[in-house]
Amino acid sequence: MEYGRLGTTGLKVSRICLGMMSYGEPDKWGGWVLDEERAEPIVRKAADGGVTFFDTADVYSAGASEEITGSLLRKIFPRRDDYVLATKVYFPVGSGKNDWGLSRKHIMSAIDASLTRLGTDYVDLYQIHRWDDETPIEETMEALHDVVRSGKARYIGASSMWAWQFAKAQHTAELHGWTRFVSMQDHYNLLHREEEREMIPLCLDQGVGLIPWSPLARGLLARAGAPSDTVRQVGDGARQQHLYGGYGDEAVLGRVAETAAERGVPAAAVALAWLLHRPGVVAPIIGATKEHHVDDALTAVGLELSEKEIAYLEEPYQTRPQQF
Repeated sequence: MEYGRLGTTGLKVSRICLGMMSYGEPDKWGGWVLDEERAEPIVRKAADGGVTFFDTADVYSAGASEEITGSLLRKIFPRRDDYVLATKVYFPVGSGKNDWGLSRKHIMSAIDASLTRLGTDYVDLYQIHRWDDETPIEETMEALHDVVRSGKARYIGASSMWAWQFAKAQHTAELHGWTRFVSMQDHYNLLHREEEREMIPLCLDQGVGLIPWSPLARGLLARAGAPSDTVRQVGDGARQQHLYGGYGDEAVLGRVAETAAERGVPAAAVALAWLLHRPGVVAPIIGATKEHHVDDALTAVGLELSEKEIAYLEEPYQTRPQQF
């Protein structure tokens, strides 16, 4: 495993982050979600491979993902300082009028609830899951600053939004002397590269680390265009069609498969290795419901792609509307 700094901070994280959305309660999230017993060997395999960075959110399985994440990490790691734990706030977990968004009231309640479910005194990275149009950004950034100052989070990060919104948030924090975001969890993979237009250049300029979500395009890149009837694909078909299926996708998938065959590695390893070569990318967030998914990700860390291979993989891409 290789390790890198998260943006310009001193925080060291593994170059692969294990996304914990896949673990929780199937009845609350989806039939592809694994309970704690089935998740444990996968998380242990990742930890044995050197993965120290784990990402979840309060909304995943309505809080059950955080509970399982905390339980497993306490079992696997001897010390809390041995791993980096990230969670997120914004989407509703309860049914109350203030059980969602980025108001001060919700953020303060949500961090306490997350810490209780995770069974820890602090998270290393507390992220806003989306932008809240109904709350002034000053209110959100001051509340997040207070979360950090209280010791309940070490750093703060953000997830998908427009670049102008992220710039506004960072400027607001700087103007008031509040804590700034150190990471951006954006939608970025070989089938969706729209973040290269504005968000990624902004993050590179500001020293913000990139931890992309859906680095394998919901498994499309791992299957390299082969037909599949996985539980998640069947249950998530509409969402997948909304995000992918644009012009050029089949050509990209074909080149991923071709490159993988030439290298003798899984297609997933090629797609992840491409991301790991991209400027600013610290750690793609992978989902793993089988142990070989972890193996593929670990293979990617040591896979050096040539400039020619990178250009070959990128060349068929065609732009499409930004999708969060």
